[in-house]
Amino acid sequence: MHVQSAIQRITLEHRWRYGYRRMTAELRRQGMLVNHKRVARIMRDDNLIAATREWRRGRRGHMEVHVNLAGRMKVTGINQLWVADITYVRLNWEFVYLAVVLDRFSRRVVGWALDRTLSSRLPLAALANALQDRKPGPGLVHHSDRGVQYLHANYVATLRKYSIVASVSRPASPGDNANCESFFRTLKREEIRATEYANVEDLRIKISRFIDHYYNRERLHSALGYRSPAEFEKVAISAATAGISGVLELDS
Repeated sequence: MHVQSAIQRITLEHRWRYGYRRMTAELRRQGMLVNHKRVARIMRDDNLIAATREWRRGRRGHMEVHVNLAGRMKVTGINQLWVADITYVRLNWEFVYLAVVLDRFSRRVVGWALDRTLSSRLPLAALANALQDRKPGPGLVHHSDRGVQYLHANYVATLRKYSIVASVSRPASPGDNANCESFFRTLKREEIRATEYANVEDLRIKISRFIDHYYNRERLHSALGYRSPAEFEKVAISAATAGISGVLELDS
């Protein structure tokens, strides 16, 4: 379990770029006596094999290309562009993993999930929560990094089921998903590093309090004209209903 947790953490730190040989070398550098066969098995079982290609095979055998659509979009309202990512949280005795989905327009966290493992069910749970809460119409763009969890067959099938268009970051370009990175920095600076957690369930309760009640509804965001995400959305929806254009300016 200690080796598995370290592999999952390193996978996130290196943004899914390490195969089992580099992973083995990194684990040995950190003082773990492991062989590459065991590392390969753990990575395969956890679906952590490095994502080195820009495509995957579709159901009919043709090549399906994933491109960066988010960088070309001018977002003017909610449920036009969602961005998703995963980070880890270190407790005293283990690592746990947090997946989030943000609405790019308002920076609101529309879905999140916490789990002890970096399996495909983690981002799927965050996506399911976002879909249940927002109920977006067809044509929404979902942007993520090149992590294999977001190219997993079940995840892609869920996007297709709801007529959501997939977009992925360019290779070695973490800035393409800067909004999620910014949220994670805020979460860790203002909540995680300032709080002690008794266990994973205590962490879940306090993260829920921070995200759902404080970050989304109360915390002022400089890029939103010093409004909270919830207030920004409310003003935008009111303006759209009244037929007013150009009322809100959204920083990039």
